[in-house]
Amino acid sequence: MRFTDSPVINLQVLDKTLSFQQDNNSLHVGTSVWPCSLVLVKFLERWSSPIPTPTPQNPNPYAHLLSFSGKRAVELGTGCGVAGMGLSVLGLHSTLLTDIAAVMPALKRNLKRNKPHLPKPLKSAQLYWNNKAQIEDIVRKNGGFFDFVVAADVVYIEENVRSLVEAMEMLVGDDGVVLLGYQLRCPSADRLFWEVCDGVFAVEKVPKGDLHPQYAFEEADVFLMRKKVKGGST
Repeated sequence: MRFTDSPVINLQVLDKTLSFQQDNNSLHVGTSVWPCSLVLVKFLERWSSPIPTPTPQNPNPYAHLLSFSGKRAVELGTGCGVAGMGLSVLGLHSTLLTDIAAVMPALKRNLKRNKPHLPKPLKSAQLYWNNKAQIEDIVRKNGGFFDFVVAADVVYIEENVRSLVEAMEMLVGDDGVVLLGYQLRCPSADRLFWEVCDGVFAVEKVPKGDLHPQYAFEEADVFLMRKKVKGGST
């Protein structure tokens, strides 16, 4: 399910309105805006800084994970750039948006479209998940492993699953977090994805009640994943 067939999707993030031009007639799924990216951004907006300091009366169960000040992120399969741009508005120090070559024109078009609303220019790079040299180059050129790896609606082809999880593992720091917007697209890819993730990450599924109330779509979920410690669970 696409969020809508409208050629332009608007998303309010804090006091900014981001606007994304999509092409639903393209042969590449990355040129459309998909629900999981919106759900992920609005969940992060709800619980990340700047929000009031947690208190017993106003707890924030994600305060220890979602502090963005001074942190760096890379997005895999960024498509039109919804999640990465949303995170930039929420206060990340830097965000690198990556996708395959065929999707880059749509991404660059939307980066230009949203430039007035972004706190700083965002970088983009081509990345194929099975290209370990590309991944290593991105880590080397961007200050080391990332605090956050962001991905939304990227699990739909079984053949890509192992490369995707390996890319996540290679990019995220030992204390980092994978922020995943997820929708079941292909049962075989879904089974393999969670099987492979179980060997690498400790996975926390966000309860539906913690999603943004206006973006709690039945078919979309958010997962927080952290690297397992050797010989332990997290």
